[in-house]
Amino acid sequence: MSSEILSVLEYMEKEKGIPRADMISAIVNAIKTAALKGVNSGQELKIEISSKNGQMKAWSVLKVVDSVADPKTQIHVEKAQVFKAGAVVGDTIEKEIDPSYLGRIAAQTARQAIMQKLRQFEKERIYDDFKDSVGDIVSGTVRRRERNDLFIDLGKAEAVMPGKEQVPGEEYAPGERIRCILLEIENSSRGPEIILSRASPKFVRRLFELEVTEIADGTVKIEAFAREPGYRTKIAVTSTDPKVDPVGACVGARGARVKSIVRELGGEKIDIIPYHADTKEMLIEALKPAVPREIILDEKSKRVLVRVVNDDLAVAIGRKGQNARLTSRLVGWRLDIEEFRTVAADPRAQAISLLVTSFGFEPSIAQRLVAQGINSPAAFEGVEATDLADSGFTAEEAQGIIAKVSGS
Repeated sequence: MSSEILSVLEYMEKEKGIPRADMISAIVNAIKTAALKGVNSGQELKIEISSKNGQMKAWSVLKVVDSVADPKTQIHVEKAQVFKAGAVVGDTIEKEIDPSYLGRIAAQTARQAIMQKLRQFEKERIYDDFKDSVGDIVSGTVRRRERNDLFIDLGKAEAVMPGKEQVPGEEYAPGERIRCILLEIENSSRGPEIILSRASPKFVRRLFELEVTEIADGTVKIEAFAREPGYRTKIAVTSTDPKVDPVGACVGARGARVKSIVRELGGEKIDIIPYHADTKEMLIEALKPAVPREIILDEKSKRVLVRVVNDDLAVAIGRKGQNARLTSRLVGWRLDIEEFRTVAADPRAQAISLLVTSFGFEPSIAQRLVAQGINSPAAFEGVEATDLADSGFTAEEAQGIIAKVSGS
């Protein structure tokens, strides 16, 4: 058994990074617990394992008495002299026993307990190794798919990418190397579970931080972010340095930076716009190339109505409402988009308003004048008070009208 134990110690120390002393402690406790459940129940045992050769020694710890009531825990004082010269009543002695005496069942139970302890050590090691990597991009090799979950080998541990964290349309073949973001470490009853994602907006944000040095050093800041994985991402950026164009920094020379990210995302479209604190300005930027003709904000319900002409309607809404949803998430308002309809002007109302404005007529007088065909200041040319009187105005009203027109 010593060679078996030694091989376990060496493997766990080299491959898993578990200290040999910790492993020995776990094995000793497991064997002791298992042995005491078998034929050795009731005894007090002392077990040691050599860290050099894996050799195990065992002792039964007995109390020296002058009358033995329980031979498993007590030894007569005369017999104790054999193991410890000068032993007296009340002393304890350690009587070495053959490790095989611990029993076959105890050994099997110990083996199970050891494996359980090993798994626990491994889980703790996994958590310690990866807890500081949450939010970072990691590379791994696809191992297998179970139901809709994808299992990925990260070298020191196996991680899982649930179906909801996978990008629609992406295929992952066994043996393929992929990059993901380490989203979180979940502590379940089975131990820490490393959760990866390619669908999270955090994945794209992290790619920009790695690709764009201005974002990494804080010169350019991503203020707002919205993503539909596999289809489109919208980000709004600002710059703390007036000399740095935030959009240009993200795009890169000839689009090199953003193209690199698009390749990693399998062709997903990325819109980069300048950030504006004003909601209307943000909407105008986010909806380009569609041009809003009217924007109505409801501050109370955080809802906004945007009207665009018919030709821009499809662009503003996007495929299956995608552009509208992304814009809504980007600005943080509930967004409604509808067609802008031009209301035809009422020429009669315009003529009445013009006469009221030009001459200060009462609206009722202006309405009667328009009804007679006098619908503009120019139409008064050659009109006399008698003409107005013949058209139904009183002499007093006719004189007042002519006076105002002449006085203007």
